[in-house]
Amino acid sequence: MSDSKITQDFIGFGLGLRTDHFEYILQHQPAIDWFEVLSENYMVAGGKPRYYLEAFAEQYPVVMHGVSMSIGSTDPLDMDYLKSLKKLSNDINPKWISDHICWTSIHGVNSHDLLPLPYTEETVKHVVERINVVQDFLGRRLLLENVSSYLSYKDSTMDEWEFLSQVAEEADCLILLDINNIYVSARNHCFNPLDYLNKIDPRRVQQFHLAGHSDHGEYVIDTHDNEVPPSVWTLYQAALERFGPISTMIERDANIPDFPVLYQELLEAQKIAELTLPGHPALACSSLTPMGLDSHTTAAFQTQSLLPKRKVAV
Repeated sequence: MSDSKITQDFIGFGLGLRTDHFEYILQHQPAIDWFEVLSENYMVAGGKPRYYLEAFAEQYPVVMHGVSMSIGSTDPLDMDYLKSLKKLSNDINPKWISDHICWTSIHGVNSHDLLPLPYTEETVKHVVERINVVQDFLGRRLLLENVSSYLSYKDSTMDEWEFLSQVAEEADCLILLDINNIYVSARNHCFNPLDYLNKIDPRRVQQFHLAGHSDHGEYVIDTHDNEVPPSVWTLYQAALERFGPISTMIERDANIPDFPVLYQELLEAQKIAELTLPGHPALACSSLTPMGLDSHTTAAFQTQSLLPKRKVAV
């Protein structure tokens, strides 16, 4: 394995762009490093969503994140979808484009769920061939994100992290590592999440996702409706130690709080990175500052104990 760098430079700490925050962002122009946009929300030209997106893209770096590529499906690749994706990419010039290593459709019917794949050599070959087609069409490397899962296939012959690593290597693509998804799957399938981190090639990890989940004791559901819990912060710290500074995003899809609340959570990610990687020059590129928060929130942030105990529960 070569030590040469594959990924792009660290671009700091970002948030998922959500409609709830459009007006706040335009009015306050918060000091944030970048936004991640859901590709499918903006693939129709014109209209209010594109008006806002183009306004944000003029002020902030953006990355595109999709949920409907269905790269693992046995359906033919949807070339109309890919043409729209490429058109959006040409229009807003994102830093990168990501989707999930999963399947979402069969016989042309979109389940709107991110469904896991059987981890076999046959699946690796199938997915790699499709990634190569997509990357050639888009003219750039694709990032693929690990999904959370609640079942496994009896036909699987390798662990999820082995599957993800082999696909990334053979397709020469990059990885969006969702730290929360690793924790959720580790709890549901009873594996050690540190084993997952330790088997992923650091050269191929371009982005982290952080999110909250719902803990039901015997199982965990990836709900994205709450703040990042201590268990995921702890795993994030371990990921920073393994991979170094990686562009990091807080992802919230339901029960979305006011923008300053999410901003404070992002500041916590930044602070954990600074404490885990003290003096790392890449972290100096971030424009995040507590100055954008009210005095009460800033005081709470400055006095909060940010680094949880290093124990990852599974």
